[in-house]
Amino acid sequence: MTSKLLASTLRHHLTKPTQLLRRHFLSTAAAAAAEPQQHHDESAGLTMKGVKIAGRPLYLDVQATSPVDPRVLDAMLPFYISRYGNPHSRTHFYGWESDEAVENARAQVASLIGASPKEIVFTSGATESNNISIKGVLHFYKEKKRHVITTQTEHKCVLDSCRHLQQEGFDVTYLPVESDGLVDLEKLRAAIRPDTGLVSVMAVNNEIGVFQPMEEIGRICKEFNVPFHTDAAQALGKVPVDVEKWNVSLMSLSGHKIYGPKGVGALYLRRRPRIRVEPQMNGGGQERGIRSGTIPTPLVVGMGAACEVAMKEMEYDEKRISALQERLLNGIREKLDGVVVNGSMERRYAGNLNLSFAYVEGESLLMGLKEVAVSSGSACTSASLEPSYVLRALGVEEDMAHTSIRFGIGRFTTEAEIDRAIQLTVHQVEKLREMSPLYEMVKEGINIKDIQWAQH
Repeated sequence: MTSKLLASTLRHHLTKPTQLLRRHFLSTAAAAAAEPQQHHDESAGLTMKGVKIAGRPLYLDVQATSPVDPRVLDAMLPFYISRYGNPHSRTHFYGWESDEAVENARAQVASLIGASPKEIVFTSGATESNNISIKGVLHFYKEKKRHVITTQTEHKCVLDSCRHLQQEGFDVTYLPVESDGLVDLEKLRAAIRPDTGLVSVMAVNNEIGVFQPMEEIGRICKEFNVPFHTDAAQALGKVPVDVEKWNVSLMSLSGHKIYGPKGVGALYLRRRPRIRVEPQMNGGGQERGIRSGTIPTPLVVGMGAACEVAMKEMEYDEKRISALQERLLNGIREKLDGVVVNGSMERRYAGNLNLSFAYVEGESLLMGLKEVAVSSGSACTSASLEPSYVLRALGVEEDMAHTSIRFGIGRFTTEAEIDRAIQLTVHQVEKLREMSPLYEMVKEGINIKDIQWAQH
């Protein structure tokens, strides 16, 4: 019965895509309304992991992952149902049509970053691409290059890859950032050595949304003839990306950050001047031997479609998301004092708004905001109770770092959702501050930083 229902549903999507995709504003509420109602009775509320809430939360965590755009799903479905050939099967039609779809997706990804399709290698995601870039380059050039430069605010997979190299005897310089989250270019220049084999700097930070000066960093790397790698997972499809202007040698990309499917990503690998990497996995030699394994055609097609949609709608999305970010920030600041934006306001991607709320305990705030799906930082480290290492690198005091909330605004976010998020956030912060003796002292004009606290 289940298989018949699934087949019927898929046939409906395949034969009537235009009705689904006429207009793509898919709010959280609309998505929930479209779900089959037989799974649960939402009128009685939802309970998960011991937490009961009235209904599905508003989704404001698109830095962690984005919903799949219906147009992307529409492009993917045929490759699950009828065009299921292995793209590496060279002897029959099924393989040929899948191979053609993969190459088309490769061109779509390349077009969005100003690259050649021959420079795109498909991977399982940005984490794998980062590992191939950092370990692969240093392992390949290990006889002459023993030094890596990165920043203290990189994604955890970049920092862990660098630590892995340190255990193998390589040197790593972790550059500090300024209080706005941006790299000091003179410190970068001074850190480069004759044996520097790679500079790795994230384009748009996943926690605070700051946009690094990529062209300037690229020029410094070109001046010293050092390969430049960037984790551009949070930049792709959101800000203009140009591998030539940035002078990058390697770039890590992700599908599920740009309204594509999870489990697929890409690595840009420059051909002229050529950059070489040592493969991190052995297998059948697919993707020029750099990333062996059968290419998941539906996922790759989905990533390609997501890149094509992003290219057409990036400018529109940016204007709309910027307006929503301004609405959210102004709405919260009009009703609350002690609200701080973490990271540069001038150089940032508008869809990432990281706020700290003074005199509020962070875990209590997150627990009280269960009707809004937000996070306190990277999804990869969200289980940790420690304050964000990214915010600590900015010099944010520990009490403020503990109260940070990352609001992620995306293509399908609505004004109504922003207004509801403002209402819920303000209510929860006010509620927690009412219980805070520190906030009472501040309202009375006492400077709590001047207090000498006694231990008993």
